Amino acid sequence: MNTDIIIVGCGVAGLYAALNLPEEKNILIITKSDAPSSDSYLAQGGICMMRNEADYEPFFEDTMKAGHYENNKESVDIMIRSSQDVIHDLIGYGVEFERDKNGELLFTREGAHSDYRILYHEDITGEEITSKLLDQVKQKENITLMEYTTMIDLLEENNTCYGIVASDKENHVFPIFAENVLLACGGIGGLFSHSTNFPHLTGDGLAVCLKHHVELLHPDYIQIHPTTLYSSKPERAFLISESVRGEGALLYNKKDGERFVNELLPRDVVTREINKQMEKDGTDHVYLDMRPIGKEDILNHFPHIYERCMEEGYRPLEEPVPIVPAQHYFMGGIKVDRHSKTTMEHLYAAGETSCNGVHGANRLASNSLLESLVFAKRAALHMLQQKNDSNQKEVSSLFHQEQYTDKEKLLEEYHTLVKNEIERIKKSHE
Repeated sequence: MNTDIIIVGCGVAGLYAALNLPEEKNILIITKSDAPSSDSYLAQGGICMMRNEADYEPFFEDTMKAGHYENNKESVDIMIRSSQDVIHDLIGYGVEFERDKNGELLFTREGAHSDYRILYHEDITGEEITSKLLDQVKQKENITLMEYTTMIDLLEENNTCYGIVASDKENHVFPIFAENVLLACGGIGGLFSHSTNFPHLTGDGLAVCLKHHVELLHPDYIQIHPTTLYSSKPERAFLISESVRGEGALLYNKKDGERFVNELLPRDVVTREINKQMEKDGTDHVYLDMRPIGKEDILNHFPHIYERCMEEGYRPLEEPVPIVPAQHYFMGGIKVDRHSKTTMEHLYAAGETSCNGVHGANRLASNSLLESLVFAKRAALHMLQQKNDSNQKEVSSLFHQEQYTDKEKLLEEYHTLVKNEIERIKKSHE
């Protein structure tokens, strides 16, 4: 196959990048599963926006403080300054955010935010944004979407990317040549036994970059979400949005029914306190009490969380629900610059699989969707200035079918490669 631009992944980063490319470009989007199955789709709480110029400094400081001041200041500035334009784009694509009776946008607040600056759609903001962007992509004649297609390698020579090697659901392996490639293939939750991510998100982008010596940044920066619904079932953990605590929910220990932490502290701090409390009490969960929010606000703002709790046999209007921390977000990733360009020519990365330094050592709540969108658009605009002039016949020699005869073994090797790199970096910091 031959195309102009390949986008690996169809979360908000991949979809938004495609929509910011001109219609004369032939774009191919591939995804390992069905199109809606991205972590973007699962995002509950919302998306941040700088409300006005007076909010710039507080927003900047909140992001830096949550990230333990390890953030890239330039990236944080770009994200915040771009936020209003991105939200304007989303509304233009049909995304519906909550509004008051006068039609003005409503904002909520989450942990470590000093003010209300988070736009939301009930408790399924990610689903609302992703589905509307996907609808727009499907209307574009220049964009082809291939589901159940897995990237298993890069086509690379002399630190220049010429495309990817892909495998379809029939296990046919084939090369796809392109002028530019964008990796927007999500996080690493599938490598963990307890995660809020889809299990097919296993860090494939990181693996192929490690294989081809593309630089990573902070692969040990992994965020654990403090509140996922406790379940003994070995399935994807159901996240209870941080905005639940932002609206007033309280945490209690299991043993004595006492509060033990300020619920609005950054996620890593709250997670650490929950783990300490569980260890102290010898329990496998603590309790989240949503009742202080009020019945009407629970049912209107968090209807899907309420429904899931009820399905699991818990009654959030009458009692606290059991919660436990789980792997949630990857702050590290493929090292990129302000244009989302990797250290390999014609290779870009955006979204959770990339690391531009916005999040530092700990992501501020509801910055993920915004960061993904801002830097996906920057990737799209920058790659328009880059043309890969190599002839397809010249680069066809980069594909060697015999390397991919055992795809399952190869993918398992990739998983091990990523896990080993994370552990290596962790140990180097000890």
